[in-house]
Amino acid sequence: LEETNIEDADFFIATTGNDEANLLSCILVRKYNVPNIIARVSNPDHEEAFKEVGIDNVISPEITAAGFLEKLVTRPNVADLISLGEGDAEILDMTVTNDKVVGKRIKDISPTKDYIIIATYEKDGKLVIPQPDNTLARGEKVSVLVKRGSFSKASKKLEK
Repeated sequence: LEETNIEDADFFIATTGNDEANLLSCILVRKYNVPNIIARVSNPDHEEAFKEVGIDNVISPEITAAGFLEKLVTRPNVADLISLGEGDAEILDMTVTNDKVVGKRIKDISPTKDYIIIATYEKDGKLVIPQPDNTLARGEKVSVLVKRGSFSKASKKLEK
C-alpha cells in the first residue's frame, strides 16, 4: 500500500470477488486515513460486517442486478431513469396509453401526492417542460417523478 502512495489517496475501492479479501484490505487501509473507502460484497449476509468496521460504501452487484431484474419483470414497459434520495423516489419514463387521460390537461392529473409529470416529449424526442394547460396524447412519452411505493398508482393512471 505504501508503495502505491496510499497516503495521498482520496478513495480506496476493493472490488475482488472475495468478500474476505475486500474486508481485510479495507481494514488495512483504515490506518492510512483514506477519506472514502468503498467495498464490493458478494454475500449480502456480510454487508453488516463491512459497515461495522467503518467502510463508507458497501456495494453488492448481485443485489443491484436482482433489483434491476425485478423492475424489468414487474414493469417491462417502463424505463427507470434514476432513483432520488435514499431510494425514496424514482424518475420513470412511461407512455400514455390510458384512454381516460388522453386529451386531458396536465393540471387535471398531475401533480398528486404520489407522482408528478416532469417532462413530456415531442415526436422527434425533444423534451418539453409540461405546462398546466398542455394536453396528453395517446402514445406520448412522459417522465414522471414517483414516490416509492406509488409506481402502480402512476402506471394505472397513465397506462392501461
